[in-house]
Amino acid sequence: MTVSEFDNKIAQTIQKLSDPASYQIVCHQHKMGEPLPSSTKLTKVIDLVREILFPGYFGNTSLRTNTTQHYMGVYVDELYEILSEEILAGMCFECTDEKANKVEKHQAKAKQNAIEFIEYLPEIRRQLVTDVEATFLNDPAARNLGEVIFCYPAIRAITNYRVAHKLLQLDVPLIPRFISEMAHSETGIDIHPKAQIGEKFTIDHGTGVVIGSTSILGNNVKIYQGVTLGAKSFPLDENGNPIKGIPRHPIVEDDVVIYAGATILGRITIGKGSVIGGNVWVTADLPPNSRVIQSKAKESTFSHGAGI
Repeated sequence: MTVSEFDNKIAQTIQKLSDPASYQIVCHQHKMGEPLPSSTKLTKVIDLVREILFPGYFGNTSLRTNTTQHYMGVYVDELYEILSEEILAGMCFECTDEKANKVEKHQAKAKQNAIEFIEYLPEIRRQLVTDVEATFLNDPAARNLGEVIFCYPAIRAITNYRVAHKLLQLDVPLIPRFISEMAHSETGIDIHPKAQIGEKFTIDHGTGVVIGSTSILGNNVKIYQGVTLGAKSFPLDENGNPIKGIPRHPIVEDDVVIYAGATILGRITIGKGSVIGGNVWVTADLPPNSRVIQSKAKESTFSHGAGI
């Protein structure tokens, strides 16, 4: 290829990529001065939250009585600065008022959201303590609580979920989904931040778990890898598009165990104390204390030496 041919191909490609018709749907019209959400900064937010919630496990927090409060103060101050900036970025990103100065319009609310979230951190820690203890008690392979906190992907995913869920409750746009998808990428566990999950929540192994946005889980629920709490169908509007926001995922009551590969679909209720076996498909309500398992496989009619 000659230099002239190379330059011509590059020029044609640039022209195609610059055609507004080609990027109309996938382009965000960004105004100078408006912040954009940053995955790097949100990673720092989660790192700081983990340092605050699990002192001595992440970061450099000292557990000495006379220094812990100092470290907490430093981390909380830094968290406030970064989180308020990212909340503001999410608000600016989703704001449709193109005539307004979006930064001025949303800055005070972003700072207030950040403060309210930080005030809730003690409650998130209390919830996570129940999750860590339940995970340790439910897993004979766990040697101590520290191993669960350090190593178990479920605790990382649940931490992100509880952070994202509170931010969503504060009406923070976009950022909660960012945080939940960070955990999804890191652990393979996909929990929508809108889902409602009680205390003492355990995910064993975890890879492939999916919990949909309108799912409701009670206390002391344990699920294994590959479990899906999903929607059976999507009602359509008059234009043939899925109707958003309606309850379409399962309700799982207290003390339920769901084994690996189970798929539970639709707005159904799994009654308290039920056990769902591995690789089963559930699309109807189950009363409390139900037991659902696969039917035993029939014996093969093939004999040895049949040339198969």
